[in-house]
Amino acid sequence: MEQVTLTSAHWVFLLVILVIFTFMIFRRDVVLPAILGTFVLGFIYNLELSFLNGLVAASQVVFGAFLNSGIVLFDIMLVIALMVAMLKSLQNTGADTLMVSPLKRLMVNPTTAFFVLGSAMYLAATFFWPTPAVALVGTVLLPVALKAGLPAMGAAISINLFGHGMALSGDLVIQGATGITSSAAGLQSVDILPYTALFSFVVGFIAIGIAYYRLRRGMAKGKWKATPPEDALSIGEDDPHVEQNKKAKFLAMFVPFVLFSVVFLMLYRAFITPEYAIQGDEATALLGGTAVSLLLISSFLSKGNKAIEDIVGHIREGFYFAIKIFAPVIPIAAFFLLGHPDHAETVLGEGAPGFLFDLGTAMAHHIDSNPVTIVVGMVIISLLAGMDGSGFSGLPLVGALAAGLGGGAGMDVAVLASIGQVATIFAGGGTLAAWAFGVAADSGVAGVKPMDLVRQNFLPVMIGLLVATIIAILII
Repeated sequence: MEQVTLTSAHWVFLLVILVIFTFMIFRRDVVLPAILGTFVLGFIYNLELSFLNGLVAASQVVFGAFLNSGIVLFDIMLVIALMVAMLKSLQNTGADTLMVSPLKRLMVNPTTAFFVLGSAMYLAATFFWPTPAVALVGTVLLPVALKAGLPAMGAAISINLFGHGMALSGDLVIQGATGITSSAAGLQSVDILPYTALFSFVVGFIAIGIAYYRLRRGMAKGKWKATPPEDALSIGEDDPHVEQNKKAKFLAMFVPFVLFSVVFLMLYRAFITPEYAIQGDEATALLGGTAVSLLLISSFLSKGNKAIEDIVGHIREGFYFAIKIFAPVIPIAAFFLLGHPDHAETVLGEGAPGFLFDLGTAMAHHIDSNPVTIVVGMVIISLLAGMDGSGFSGLPLVGALAAGLGGGAGMDVAVLASIGQVATIFAGGGTLAAWAFGVAADSGVAGVKPMDLVRQNFLPVMIGLLVATIIAILII
C-alpha cells in the first residue's frame, strides 16, 4: 500500500466529521456544521493563495460542492419526482385508491405490512438496484402499509434495511458492487460472492429482527404514531369529492399492468438475455420514462384538453416533493463527497486528495498482522469509506486494502474483501449515514427525518456487523 501524507486539510476534514457525529448524538441538525466544514476545508486547502484569496476560494468551494452534490443526487430526485407526479395524476379519478386496494389484503396489520413492504423492496432492489426500487415500491406500496397501521418510521426502516442494506450489500444478481470490490482485490466475482451473500444475510436478518422488535416495543409504548405524517405520500387516500368511474377502473388496471410489464422485462433480460440486461441507471431511466408516459395518459383521460395545464401542476407537485426530501441532504452530502478523490478534484481542482480515502489508507498502515486486528480494522476502515454517502465509491479502496492486508498476512483476501464490501454499503449505501442517497430517498417517501431513521438503524446494524465480524474472524 502506498504511503499517504496527511495535511492540515485532512485533519480539518476529520475534525468536521467528529463535530457532525457529535451533533447527531445530541439530536441536532447537521446542515450547519456541514456547510461551515466545507467552507473551512476550502479555506485551509487554498490558504497558500493569501488570506483574502483563501476566503474567496472557500466561498466558491461551498457553491461548487453544493452543485456537485446536486448533480450526483439529481437522478434519484428526478425519478421520485416523476413517479409522484404520475401517482398524483391518478388521484383526479380516484384510480389510486382502486389500484392499491388489492394490496390491503396482504397488509392487514403492522407486522405483515413491515415484512411485505420490505420483501418487495428486497426483490426489486436485488434485480434492478434500490434507486428505481424505492421510487416504485416506496411510492406505490408504502401508502398501503401506512393505512395498515405501520408507523411511517417502521415503513422507512423496512425499505431501508431490506433494500439499501441487505439487498445492495449482497448484490447477488447484478454483481456491480461485487465486480468493483473483486477487481480491486485481484479476484473474480465468483470468489467473493458466497461470502458477500453470507455477510449481507447475517447483518440484514439481525438488523431487521432487532429493528422490528424495537419498533413493536415503541408502538406498544405509544412512541410511534400509526397515522401518516404530513410529509408522507397520500396516494390511496379515499376522497369523497372524487367520483370513481370507468376511467378510474381502467387506469387502476392499466398502470399496474404497465409497471409489472416493466419489471417483467427487467427480470426476463436479467436471466434470459443478460447481455441486454436493464439495470442501474438504465433501469432508473426506464422507470422514469414510463412514469412520464403514464402521467400523460392519465391526465388526458381524466381532464381531456385541460390536461395541458394539469400536467404542469402534477410535475410541479412531484418536483416539490423531491426537492423537499433532498434539500437538507445536498449540503451534507456536499461535504462528505469531498472525501472521494474524483469529487474532490471536481470541486477543489486537479490534484486534490480524497480526504476520507486518505485517512482510511493511513489508518491501514497502523494495523498489525493479527487476524482479529486485521478483520476489525478492515470493518472500521470500510465504515469510514462508506461515510461519503454513496456506498460504491469506497469499494475500490476496500478491495485494495483487503489484498494488501490479507495478502501480506497470508489470510483469505476474499473474506476480507466481502466483509469490507458489506460494511461499506450498509454504512454509505446506506443505512448509517443520514446524508446517504438511500437514507434520503427512503426517509423522504415515508415523510420522516433522515437523522431519525439513522438513529433507529444504528444499534441494529452495528450489532449485525459485530456478529458478521466475528464470523469473518472464525472463517479466516
